Formats: sequence, C-alpha cells, structure tokens
Amino acid sequence: MKKSVFLITCAALLPFSSVFAADEISAADTAWILTSTALVLFMTLPGLALFYGGLVRSKNVLSVLMQCFAITCVATIIWVIVGYSIAFGDGGSGNAYWGGLSRVFLSGMSRDALAGSIPETVFSMFQLTFAIITPALIVGGFAERMRFSAILMFSALWLLLVYLPICHWVWGGGWLGQLGLLDFAGGTVVHITAGVAAIVTAMVLGNRRGFPRSAMMPHNMTMTITGAGMLWVGWFGFNAGSALSAGGDAGMAMLVTHISAAMGAFTWMMIEWKRYGKPSALGAVTGMVAGLGTITPASGFVGPVAALFIGLAAGSVCYFATVFIKQSLKIDDSLDVFPVHGVGGIMGTLAAGVFVASELGGAGLAEGVSIGGQLGVQALGVVTTIAWTALVTYLILKLVAVFVELRVNEEDETVGLDLTAHEESGYNL
Repeated sequence: MKKSVFLITCAALLPFSSVFAADEISAADTAWILTSTALVLFMTLPGLALFYGGLVRSKNVLSVLMQCFAITCVATIIWVIVGYSIAFGDGGSGNAYWGGLSRVFLSGMSRDALAGSIPETVFSMFQLTFAIITPALIVGGFAERMRFSAILMFSALWLLLVYLPICHWVWGGGWLGQLGLLDFAGGTVVHITAGVAAIVTAMVLGNRRGFPRSAMMPHNMTMTITGAGMLWVGWFGFNAGSALSAGGDAGMAMLVTHISAAMGAFTWMMIEWKRYGKPSALGAVTGMVAGLGTITPASGFVGPVAALFIGLAAGSVCYFATVFIKQSLKIDDSLDVFPVHGVGGIMGTLAAGVFVASELGGAGLAEGVSIGGQLGVQALGVVTTIAWTALVTYLILKLVAVFVELRVNEEDETVGLDLTAHEESGYNL
C-alpha cells in the first residue's frame, strides 16, 4: 500500500506521458483492467439503469433506461473526439488546468502504446467508463420531468465543462493532483460532481408535480434490487480497477469496498428498524450505494477497520441527509443523488486524509506530510469541486434553456415520459 501512495504521488507531480512510460506490458495487469472496464460499464448498463428505472413511477421507467443508454453513447463520442485529450493530455503550458487538444480523436493511440504496464487503449477505455457513469448518475436528480433533448445537450456540455476539467485536475496531472489530493477512484471526480450537479438541476427545474404532498413510490423494487446487486459487483471494477494493476493494492481496495457497502446497508436498515419498526429493501440498497460511494475515494489508502467506520458513517449520515433534503428543505432530488453520492463523496474524500495514516491501518502518509496538512488538501479539493460544479452546472442549464425548454409541460409530465418522449411503454400488460 505504501508503494501505491508513492506511485500516486509521483503521478500527481509528473506529466501523464512521463508517469506511464513503460517498457513492457503485463498480461496480468491488462487482463484485470480489461475485466474492470467491463465491470464499470456493467454498472451503468444495465446496473444503474435498472436501479433508477425501478425507483421511478411505471409511466417513466423506459425514459430512465433510455437516458442511461443515450448518455453512454454521447459520452463515448465526446471522449473519442476531445474528452480523453482534455482529461489526460499533457496540456502544454496549461497542464495544471486542462489537458489540451494534442490527443483529439485519440491521436497517437496505437496498439503498442502503453500506459504503465497496460495498453493505453485499455487505460483510455477504463477511464471512459467513469466518464459514462458520472453524468448518468445525475439522471436521478431530474428524473420524470426533464426533456430528452435538454438531457442530451446538458450531458454533453457538462462532460466538457465540468467532468473532464476536474478529471484532469485530479488524475491527469493537474493542480489538485500536484497538491497531493487523495482520490483513488472518484470521490471528487465522480461522486461530488454528480451529487452537486443533481441537486442544482433539481432546484433549477423545480419539484415534480405533487411533490412533496403526494407519495411517489418506486414502481418495481425487484428491478431496483437487481440493479443494486449489479452495482455492488460492478463497483469492484470501479475501485479495485483504479489500482491499474493486479496486486495487493487492488485486493485491498476490493476488500474495503465490500466491507463499506455491507456496513452502509446494515446501518441504514438498523436506523429504519429503530425509527419505523421495520427495515425496508429500499433502505438497504440505498445504504449499500452510500457505503460504496463513500469508500470510493479512500479505497486505495485505507484498511478493513477504517472501512467499517466509513460504512457506518455513510449509512447514518447519508440517511439523515436524505431526510433533511426532502422533508426539511423540500428539494425534489428525485432519487437522492446528492445526499447519497454528494454527501458520501465529501465524507469519503475527507476520510481518506485521516485513515490513510499508517497508525490507523492505512497506506501511510508521504514523508513530511501530516494528517492535518493532508486534511487541508482534501478539504480544498472538496470545496473547489463543489464550487466549480455548482456554478458551471447552473450556467449550463441556463444556456441549454436558451435553445430548448428544460422541463416537459404539465400534460406530458402527467401522462409520463415513456409515451410523450418516446412513444413507447415500459409495460404492455
């Protein structure tokens, strides 16, 4: 684990092309990252699509599945044209803030090009799956009321202006990575950005008709739990794959990921059991996702005991954050993206700066770095990510609104987006 911290520190301080220079390919590492790539894509299609699809009302199930599918297509096209270059190009003089345009259309990516001990094609495809799932997570914030055309425009602009720059700042040799921010698999890059974007979008669009007066219960919990199981399994590729090698770092990341997920689900169930007399399946899977999201940034730096505490915090804090946002603030973040992913990403990013200490079973801090100093870096990463995401997401929504109406009309919302947006139905019974 100490080797992992050393390599990641070096990666933050050197240009991308220098860090990943290597002389020979590792078949074991390549096989693992190929597997991880498939697992992360499996998280979006069908995992997240089924998870979200079961949580909405039956008249909107197909629209959610379609949105996840379409975002996968849009993100892939953007990634090939310019996304990979912005995130992982060298950027020239602007290296600290964006990767530049030297790698547009994946320029220079041959069969023989390496990124460390794996082919660069595999590294690029692995990172693409992260760029796919992040805007797909935001769907939960505006579910059941945003126009399909607006979703496509928003997702494309959001990838270009929010996800890709922050990805470069943290993982592509940018300024947050140079400061030593610890984000192993996406606390800032994925979960905080998606959570903040979701709640900003929910507030700009406004609540669904009838919220919070009318109950808007999930229409198919069997579908949701099936998707949740796929997310749990796929998350092993998400976190353990971020080691970019098949070894002890990947093994520990997988172990702590599983522990936190289990603890998060169990904690959420126990809180519900205490408050309402019965635990719910919805609570169990939501707690699981909270545990997974919260451990993500710390998964490469902490040990099993820390994972228990992180899962406990995820299940409890995210639970009360959900209650507060919906019942107290009455913000219709439809599928709880911010309280689960946003709050979880914030906690996990800060926790990485504490539990990384070798005294607490973590990978150990670099020489001369204190827990207090590392926490300051982690907090800076959190605040910067929140501020940039909130501001740019709001501006993107206002820009999209100039060209297309963001929200469907009252009649279409009443009928449901399956029929009004796609002229199809999720069920024909």
